[in-house]
Amino acid sequence: MTSAPAPMTVTDTGVLRDALGLLKDREQVAERLLDSSARHSFDPDTELDWDAPLEEGKWFWPPELVSLYGTPLWKKMPLEQQQDLARHEAASLASLGIWFEIILMQLLVRHIYDKPVTSAHVRYALTEIADECRHSKMFARMIQRGGAPAYPVSRLNHQLARILKTVSTTPGSFACTLLGEEILDWMQRLTFPDERVQSLVRGVTRIHVVEEARHVRYAREELRRQMVTAPRWERELTRVSCGEAARVFSVAFVNPQVYSNVGLDRREAVAQVRASGHRREVMQSGARRLTDFLDEIGVLRGLGRRLWRSSGLLA
Repeated sequence: MTSAPAPMTVTDTGVLRDALGLLKDREQVAERLLDSSARHSFDPDTELDWDAPLEEGKWFWPPELVSLYGTPLWKKMPLEQQQDLARHEAASLASLGIWFEIILMQLLVRHIYDKPVTSAHVRYALTEIADECRHSKMFARMIQRGGAPAYPVSRLNHQLARILKTVSTTPGSFACTLLGEEILDWMQRLTFPDERVQSLVRGVTRIHVVEEARHVRYAREELRRQMVTAPRWERELTRVSCGEAARVFSVAFVNPQVYSNVGLDRREAVAQVRASGHRREVMQSGARRLTDFLDEIGVLRGLGRRLWRSSGLLA
């Protein structure tokens, strides 16, 4: 395997000039995203039928995306228990989504704090914050409607996120944003057309996929810009913080309490998930589009790349 190229420094003026030439105009990107937001935004409170009865025999999450799918333990579980685990994992993922979106909203507010308030870039950031407010309320309502409990992240990860929100630089913020958005987005793109899944869950994931596509575009364009223009120390910090976030994310993705709550031995379930080749492939497939992009713009280098590998999200 060839070694990764040395990080570009701001003194490499020729390389910097070429890279800047590839960047899209920040205001033009924001204007297009604002136009898309005006045409394709949803109010989940009125768009979805929250009072409709749940459909008997349908899943809350595609079985192939449930953490234990294909393991020896899964094969021993009756269908009702498999579907109950899917219901709890859907609640766990929705809880994780709310946690990420609250972090993202705070990072976005920090990002625009010293930006021109009349710019399209700031107006789109505020539009995205409004989207994330609706998404968080929508996920919370879905958890309640499904009858499973909310699943907060561990106290350690909760406090680590508090530190992240305080010290994160702009490129680190957008790298972590993409980590929180793109893997869940990949799973939701498989969920909303799946007729085996509850109509309410399909509706929730459809709204999230449509609106999240804009958020991903905004974050990608800004992270690409930052990895060209930020000083070397900030790029290096982004590589490490993004790798550490990937490691935390992979651990927090499904709260292990879900196994106890459906009558399984928690330690055995966690061990089988860790040993599952199918689960590893699901997580790496979900992350592949993101890791290809991060590799392209120079984030997956050095210690950061090693942390991504240790997370299991990078093949």
